[in-house]
Amino acid sequence: MQGHPKQEGYYPHVDGLRAIAVLAVIFYHLNPSWLAGGFTGVDVFFVISGYVVSASVARSSSFGGWKGVLGFYARRMRRIMPALVVCLLVTGLLSTLFIPESWLSETSGKTGRMAFVGLSNWVLAGTGNDYFSPRSEFNPYTHTWSLGVEEQFYLLFPLLFMAWSKGGRGRGLSMLLFGLATAGSLLFAISRALQGGQEIASFYQTTTRFWQLGAGVLLFQMLDMRRHVTGESLLTGPWSALLQLGSASMLAYGLWAARPGHSPWIDGLWPVLGTLGLLAVLHRSAAGWVGRGLSAQPMLVIGRMSYSLYLWHWPVFVLFRWTVGLDSLLTGVLALVCTAVLAWLSWRWVEQPLRFGRRWRGSDLRWVAAGVVLALLGMAAQKQLERAAKHISLSTVSRHPLDWYPYAKSLKKEFPDCELVVSRLSITGGHVQQFERGKCAAGKGAEWRLFVAGDSHALAYGEMLRRVVLLDGGQARLYASTGCALVGLQGRQQADPGCDAYVHNTLADVAAQARAGDVLFLPGLRVPRLVEQYGLFDQQQAYASVLSEASAAQRAADVQAAIIELKPLADRGVRIVLEAPKPVLAAPPFRCSDAFNRSNPICVNGMAVARERMEALRAPAVTSLQQVAQALPGASVWDPLPVLCPGTTCQPEQAGKPLYFDGDHLSGHGNRVLLPSFRSHQAAEIR
Repeated sequence: MQGHPKQEGYYPHVDGLRAIAVLAVIFYHLNPSWLAGGFTGVDVFFVISGYVVSASVARSSSFGGWKGVLGFYARRMRRIMPALVVCLLVTGLLSTLFIPESWLSETSGKTGRMAFVGLSNWVLAGTGNDYFSPRSEFNPYTHTWSLGVEEQFYLLFPLLFMAWSKGGRGRGLSMLLFGLATAGSLLFAISRALQGGQEIASFYQTTTRFWQLGAGVLLFQMLDMRRHVTGESLLTGPWSALLQLGSASMLAYGLWAARPGHSPWIDGLWPVLGTLGLLAVLHRSAAGWVGRGLSAQPMLVIGRMSYSLYLWHWPVFVLFRWTVGLDSLLTGVLALVCTAVLAWLSWRWVEQPLRFGRRWRGSDLRWVAAGVVLALLGMAAQKQLERAAKHISLSTVSRHPLDWYPYAKSLKKEFPDCELVVSRLSITGGHVQQFERGKCAAGKGAEWRLFVAGDSHALAYGEMLRRVVLLDGGQARLYASTGCALVGLQGRQQADPGCDAYVHNTLADVAAQARAGDVLFLPGLRVPRLVEQYGLFDQQQAYASVLSEASAAQRAADVQAAIIELKPLADRGVRIVLEAPKPVLAAPPFRCSDAFNRSNPICVNGMAVARERMEALRAPAVTSLQQVAQALPGASVWDPLPVLCPGTTCQPEQAGKPLYFDGDHLSGHGNRVLLPSFRSHQAAEIR
């Protein structure tokens, strides 16, 4: 059951099962419609890993005591770390060259760093990165979650398996320990599934996956116990053929029919049972049509390279998505060819020499120490690559961060004599950012307060708000909740208690803090998007939706709700400023502004939008905002469109610099372009 055909205990059908598992995962990741449950190929790997590592350790006469445990970890290091580290470092370099920092990639760096030490699965679980969401398809390290599960399992394995090597009652004790741990993990996975709302964490966490690896261990232990007792195979004759057919059917059903959100329980059960059945019936002999199929030469070649194939296919696919795309037959074939070449190079020049070559023999302690050092150095190297992005990246976004990101990181150089104090304050149900002048040669400045509340578009005004405070004094408080504008005008597909609570808590805090003459600025996305960061929308449907009777009724309801919510503030003299819809683009500039990504399918419609069409798209929302402003004393509508779109076409850039980051959020340069208009409007409101 080792990875080298000349080694004792090598069984070809195990490599055949590995081939099925890795091909299922690859085809699923290339196009989920080809094999809807292909992601459960990882479940197959888990069972095989538990089974194979048990067989390997059981053959070792030295397993026992700290030296045996050290030898176990050294073998795991030689098996896993070299190819993993090489893959992660190469992926880190290519990611730095081609992938800019964005919402799609904001957790990629941390995921990659933690993959060096086998903790990426907990990062993905903790950050809510759903394996089945489009966002995960743009993280080049998402696939390392399964390696994290295995590595954490291997930390526990010697403690539970050590008694087995002592024989006699020790075997029963080891089986009991694994049985209890496996049953506990399975019950925990079932309870999570019944509880609901834990699908993301359950998919990634070791606690809900241990039972799949444990099942492989228990299978080996039961088969080995039976062999020592009877010396016979599990089944022979027609019963063997029947079990092969049944097990293969369960495995095929799991790979075909597993559903997102139902793994590891219950849809992970079928590939696990199918794999266990095949391992059991083929334990002593790979006879029968299933055994012969699994032992065919093409399956053996793929199976022996399965680790490298798994490591490399996902970064290759993700880098294709970020650059030329992965939607056409040509790009799909090219991605598979790149995967095969990189996997073969990894297998031939990294896996094989370090795992089986005599040149790399060394003491177990040296291998464990080398693995730890290599992991730590890899983490440090990847961090340095991220920091070097501005200098080595091929992405214009990474090379010119001050123009693209509204983080205002150049303010210290631009305002050397004026300090900006940024605070994070707690309010009921959340937090608020506060900006105000500190030590400043121009003095404290005006005493007004600017309250800004909205969805992610409020956050996108971060640079403009900081500049307003440094230029004019005063204080700005920024409240924001993604997807939750205070005056959205687009309705909601379903009830959102979290958004309702955000609106209530924000208005309550503004009411407690604001005085007469202060300004409440309400930005937000109030027209349909034409593009998302990860895919295109139907433009005709977007235009048609704003003219529908349902949309008109929803806007009317939102107008009345806004008037009721905002009137108490307006009656107290707080100036309400509503942001008219900015232009939205047909493609996201951060993904379409370089030579290597301009032909990506997401860029097919171009970025620019005719002003006439933009005016038509936003006209109903503008009318609704004017109705709100007319009903509130002192309220007004500020319109960024004339500044952002002065001509007949709304362009993504101005003077060679981006106005937008994605299809609708402002860039850092866009903030600076709108600054004079906003200051002028605000000054008029304060007067």
